[in-house]
Amino acid sequence: MSKAEKTKQFIIEKTASLFNTKGYISTSLSDISEATGLTKGSIYGNFENKDRLALEAYRYNAGSLKANMVSAFSDEFPTAVDKLYAFVSFYRKNWHSVFLDGGCPLMNAATEADDTFPDLKDQVKKSFEEWMAKISEVIARGQKTGELDEEPDAEEYASLFVMMIEGGILLSKTTGDEKFLNFALDRILKIIDTELATASSKNKNEI
Repeated sequence: MSKAEKTKQFIIEKTASLFNTKGYISTSLSDISEATGLTKGSIYGNFENKDRLALEAYRYNAGSLKANMVSAFSDEFPTAVDKLYAFVSFYRKNWHSVFLDGGCPLMNAATEADDTFPDLKDQVKKSFEEWMAKISEVIARGQKTGELDEEPDAEEYASLFVMMIEGGILLSKTTGDEKFLNFALDRILKIIDTELATASSKNKNEI
């Protein structure tokens, strides 16, 4: 990386948590300057405007979450059911660290992604679509291998899981009580066991 690229990356990393915690619109240039220790002129020398930096900070936040979440779908977990369980486990184990950084970056940005910041809205939409597509892909693959029932609509269940997790995160973050996220995660596990998994795959997991 060139010196200019390193400086840009430094600014993004230093402000990513700030934007996610305070808000992409509410974060001021003074906040950014304080977080980075750089002058406003230096920041504008690396980014066209605050919106450009906010978009890069969102991509960084969403990318970090995606990288961690995708690990649940790796070959370390050989079956579709294993992958779905690992996906649920990721949120169960990591919700504290996610909340310390301001909460789910997708949900936070979604609340600001209206017509006043259309570029952010497009990025959030893309993130949710990628998230649901990955879950749907795991379910569809499990259906092809016979692990999961062929009848359920993979895309429908993928979107349902995302809605339940985001709702659980919202209530837990608002109330400071993790039970709401755990309610959602427990329900997803029940759906996997009772509506998606075939009898043979459930028997294998019990063994």
